[in-house]
Amino acid sequence: MRSRRPRLVLAGGIAAAAVIAGAPLPDHRDEPVPTTGGPERPLAAPPDPLDDLPVTPAPDDAATDDTTDGDAADGDTPTIQLAFAGDVHFEGAYTGVPALPGSTLGPMSEILTEADLAMVNLESALTLRGEPAAKELEDPTNRFWFRTGPAALDLLARSGVDVVSIANNHGADYGRTGLADTVQAGETGAVAVVGVGRNDRQAYAPHRVRVKGTDVAIHAADASPLESADPTWAAAPGTGLGIASARGPQEATLAAAVARSAQVDDVVIVYLHWGEEFNACPTPVQQDLARTLAEAGADIVLGSHAHTPLGGGLQGSTYVNYGLGNFYWYHGREPDTGVLRLAVRDGEVVGDEWLPGRIPPAGGGPGLLTGDARTEAVNEWHALRGCTGLAPGPGADPAAPAEPPGTPTAADDALPDFASSVEPIGPSVALAMQSHDPATCPVPLTDLRHLVVTHVGFDGRARRGELVVHADVAEDVVGVFQALYESRFPIERMLLVDEYGGDDDLSMANNNTSGYNCRRVAGQQHWSDHAFGRAIDINPVQNPYVVGGEVRPPAAAPFAVVDRSGSTPALPGVITDGDIVRQAFERAGWEWGGDFSDPDYQHFSAPAGP
Repeated sequence: MRSRRPRLVLAGGIAAAAVIAGAPLPDHRDEPVPTTGGPERPLAAPPDPLDDLPVTPAPDDAATDDTTDGDAADGDTPTIQLAFAGDVHFEGAYTGVPALPGSTLGPMSEILTEADLAMVNLESALTLRGEPAAKELEDPTNRFWFRTGPAALDLLARSGVDVVSIANNHGADYGRTGLADTVQAGETGAVAVVGVGRNDRQAYAPHRVRVKGTDVAIHAADASPLESADPTWAAAPGTGLGIASARGPQEATLAAAVARSAQVDDVVIVYLHWGEEFNACPTPVQQDLARTLAEAGADIVLGSHAHTPLGGGLQGSTYVNYGLGNFYWYHGREPDTGVLRLAVRDGEVVGDEWLPGRIPPAGGGPGLLTGDARTEAVNEWHALRGCTGLAPGPGADPAAPAEPPGTPTAADDALPDFASSVEPIGPSVALAMQSHDPATCPVPLTDLRHLVVTHVGFDGRARRGELVVHADVAEDVVGVFQALYESRFPIERMLLVDEYGGDDDLSMANNNTSGYNCRRVAGQQHWSDHAFGRAIDINPVQNPYVVGGEVRPPAAAPFAVVDRSGSTPALPGVITDGDIVRQAFERAGWEWGGDFSDPDYQHFSAPAGP
């Protein structure tokens, strides 16, 4: 049995995974949040050196004793039940199903609901806009375009699904417009969406969640045949919106992301869109990819695409399943399906069970097989392992020993540990920073640092945020956001201001928390503190800039008159005198704009640099 991975801290003393204190919040359906660290084992191809930070193990007395944050003591870690199903979409006669009150994925939703964490692949763009993508590399007789509205995420949530991959050959079916809608739906929807993002960093980032004291990281990527050369189908530095890919050079990118997760999380899952359609045996490409990800530190590698189930078993200590088949489909021509249920304890798969189902002839949600039909289907599923090269899995988890009193349950789970990374401005971020003009901006990129931090959203979920600040203040800024995370101070979103073309007004209107922005003070000629990477704006809508009677952004007008004295309970996201935001920044020596003659409640600035 593999012991749980030790927590790590960044070289230089920045906490990479701090113990979380305070009342627990729901841990399901978080957005992907960052991890830190480098690979534990050599990868098939080396990652970009700027992607990894040096890491050092935490002291022994802090490395594995997680009992203070809701985990069971070592040796008593509870078993968690994971459930995985294959391809889902809502086409043909099922187009309107997500909008129906109470609609679900059908009778087998109960299995997904009973699991501690359940995941499927959504074979659609989450959009009602856009035009069909060219798909010029696909056989013209075999081109399909699928989409559904954001209500599909609500249906999945009602069905017990916690995480959904959209990293597949239909995620960008409706171009950049459709993919932008998909990313937006994932940021606000009821289910965590992985494998797509506003940029390559987000697309390859994991969803992180704590389940019964076990920290789980979930990645997703598309390894199915490429159908278009448009960059949205394979996220890369500088291309903006995209889907995480595991083809060609992107395989190393995915492996590096998995390796970083393996440094700080107890269980690392990779859900892939892979395989050859209607082939019940894995291809050599699949087998090579599974080995690469296992070497990178993945504990579970699985996925779908072939429209038929494939076999599963062990690749060393990594559990691999090469195909889960269709699940909720618009026809029943490939009816065999099921839910793969895995039991995990101490970071190791200790049980695997195939719960077979059958899609009706007219399509829709599958029904669970029983009796002789179930026995026959399970035997057929085990036989599929014969062409995989995998060792048998552990089988159905025997009756788990009664968990000791006080063992954490799903309801007791806290948010995952705070995580952060601090890196020089690498190629991907430099390409994204279009508003930075090296000929005119007062600070070169070499003096700036790219930060990725965990923050709590307004919905109580752990979310991934990124911003750029000056290297001199980077460690202090990480400490500030760690304090805000541990205190559950909500931040709606944290994106580079370049997502808004460097337009401060647009960034504020979208309630975006941001740092570096090469701009001058509004209405003046001298540079803003933001242009030096020494200022941060927090929740601009809840904390507006009030100058000459004008409220910026305009939507923040109701918050311009709220009581900020600290004498009354504050509204979510509002900064007040003496609150955790002011305390954290003041400890770092930063000044609050709320004390200005023209109050800028969102603004904090560092002392002038050397």
